[in-house]
Amino acid sequence: MKTLTDRITPDDKALYRKVFRVALPIAAQSLISTSLSLVDNLLVVNIGKGHIAETALSAIGLSTQIYIVFWMVLFGFTGGTITYMAQFFGKGDMANLRRVSGISITVCFLVGIAFFLACFLFPDKILSIFTNLPEVMQLGTPVVKYGSFVFLTWSITVPLTAALKSTQQTSIPMKISLVALSFSTFLTLILIYGFLGMPKLGVMGVAVGIVISRALELALYIIVIFARKNVLAAPLREFFSWDRGLFLRVINNALPTTANETMWGLGMAMYNAAFGRVSDTVFAACQAGYTIMNIFAVACFSIGETMLILVGERLGADDLAGAKRAASKILVIVAIVGLCAGGLLFLISPLIASLFPLTSLGTFYALRILGVYSGFLVMKALSGAFIVGVLRAGGDTRFAMITEICTVWLYGVPCAFIFSLYVPLPIHFVILILQFEEVIKFLILLRRYKSGKWVRDLVKDID
Repeated sequence: MKTLTDRITPDDKALYRKVFRVALPIAAQSLISTSLSLVDNLLVVNIGKGHIAETALSAIGLSTQIYIVFWMVLFGFTGGTITYMAQFFGKGDMANLRRVSGISITVCFLVGIAFFLACFLFPDKILSIFTNLPEVMQLGTPVVKYGSFVFLTWSITVPLTAALKSTQQTSIPMKISLVALSFSTFLTLILIYGFLGMPKLGVMGVAVGIVISRALELALYIIVIFARKNVLAAPLREFFSWDRGLFLRVINNALPTTANETMWGLGMAMYNAAFGRVSDTVFAACQAGYTIMNIFAVACFSIGETMLILVGERLGADDLAGAKRAASKILVIVAIVGLCAGGLLFLISPLIASLFPLTSLGTFYALRILGVYSGFLVMKALSGAFIVGVLRAGGDTRFAMITEICTVWLYGVPCAFIFSLYVPLPIHFVILILQFEEVIKFLILLRRYKSGKWVRDLVKDID
């Protein structure tokens, strides 16, 4: 009888090494970003205690919802373009990889300008989408307005990050994030409290710190790629020399992923719009719980993103059987990591939740929300791996879009409003009901994965 070790081939061992080489920097970069969100929240709530702290946390959480939606638009669009970038990398076609990167930068920057103008000119109207609480509106409106400059820098750095990841240079975005976001934490600290002779900005300090750090981040990307002659470096005209045929093929694949992530991001914003209309205490507990959960989810999602890169590489090399085998092996890793992350979240959530100076009721809600999240984390990880990793690697983006939009908007959003505002139930029971969206999604995506309809080489006929 063969043992488990005997069934692991040399090719499998090479795959596992590559998975962790690519995934660990992605996870580290995501962990840095989510940890920054946690630190910002902790700095803000410590402006005061009890209700004052919860109002400040609600203001930051709700005013940044538009930034989350924008990031989801960029993540969705670049998620569609990285399919082609990864497959061109597998094919060894760097010229077309750069052209796809140029398409990504162009579209993302145009979207960034639209978001910037909307938030800078009409910040109160944007924030009113998510809350009608007067104290939160007063604190959050300046954050929406003056933080809007981040749209312009993000719209370039996110496509550049996708291009680096598609060429498996995942350590570069990680290092840049570490520098830029560490600077952001330091700057936010002194701006919130007015240390070192700086003005005391309170909640506004978060927006100013993020804008300055994101500008630094963009500068570092330009230096690393172009000044240091990275493999992506080339004359700018090569990035923008695509023809109509390539543009339309990339857009056709990227529009479903953009709609997918945008509608998912809007759906999550609608969840928060429902929670934000209940009370400061309820929303603060939800914000604390989601921020903590994200720290544990990043490892799972980083492996899903790695699957897109590595499976896409094999599809671009026309190794369809190898792509299917790689996907099956990586899905096992996702499941294991998801189970471990969920267990760890459950065990240490009381310790992390105690860092938030919430009221006793807010702490009660936050702990029970974290308990719900920990039980469903493995399901969330697998669903994310199917959508971001498996289906996008082969360009099966339309099916992924339909599945995600339907489960969020036909099930999740109605449940969030019904059970928060009209039934209503305690918030941790509402979160429990919403998590069954992940179960429905998982079952649909598992069937699609088994069908093999996602296994396609999209760049075979492109010169």
